[in-house]
Amino acid sequence: MWQSATSSVKSPRTSGAGDPFVRGAHPEREVERAVEQSGVIRKGERVLVACSGGPDSVALVSALQAISKRMNLRVYAAYVNHGARPSAWQDECVVAQIAAQLEIPVDVVALEGVARDEQRLRTARYGALIDVAKQRNCCVVATGHHAEDQTETVILALLRGTGPTGLRGMPGRRRLAPSLDLARPLLRLASESLRGYCHARALPYAVDPSNAVVTTRRNAVREALTALRPLFPTLDAAVARAAEIAAEDESGSRRATLRASIREQLCPDDLHEIDFLHVEEAARALEAGRSGTFFMKPGLALRIERGSVTGITRE
Repeated sequence: MWQSATSSVKSPRTSGAGDPFVRGAHPEREVERAVEQSGVIRKGERVLVACSGGPDSVALVSALQAISKRMNLRVYAAYVNHGARPSAWQDECVVAQIAAQLEIPVDVVALEGVARDEQRLRTARYGALIDVAKQRNCCVVATGHHAEDQTETVILALLRGTGPTGLRGMPGRRRLAPSLDLARPLLRLASESLRGYCHARALPYAVDPSNAVVTTRRNAVREALTALRPLFPTLDAAVARAAEIAAEDESGSRRATLRASIREQLCPDDLHEIDFLHVEEAARALEAGRSGTFFMKPGLALRIERGSVTGITRE
């Protein structure tokens, strides 16, 4: 069904050069390019976006609509009202306004009789999204999970004492139901970039006050990570990289096998203080059959010829 609304929680101004959320001259293009190049949304698909009214899902639905013509996508939105807080109607208004602004269909589903604990609400929410996706004949449900969400997921798994599977974090795409996948195109993007996108596109969005309740485990981890990021500015990128490595290693991908072959050719002393990015670049060269000299660290380099390691140089 179609919804319309004229009110919203927050209507960002059009961003200028002084906007703290804008990294470059055209942040909207950067976000749209990242969504298109994520590989988890495929050409010709009918996509249902789970839109909460927050900046992340608002940016996602707008970016998907912006690239829909060149990717031949059909984009739909759905808002699931948990009925858990009084301000939910405001979020619904934001989603309705966004859908009207972008000229896409939107479905609003109210959950009734669901216990208010986080797991049951999550199960009910995905159940509702599956129903809407089937009604709209969509093959994928897209969510606005971003880089910080991935970091929180991995840290929470570590705190529970996870094994290698938990270190993989959230996959970019997985099966949600028969003939229906769940996709997360924003996992490499920071929330700051997504807010900047909303500002650049003058898109309204809502702010969830429950995110500030630190008695919730995820929110407590979020607060701790917020304190750490100024000291470790690449924290989220490093965790995302670790999650991808864990996923590839567990699946036995070709890239993981090539990384292992590189490490096997180096002695234990060589492996000390080698940045992962150097190993990754060499693995990509092996995968692509390229040639060249690849420096692992000062005084240590690999020589690769047509996709094979032909020598190790130590100085």
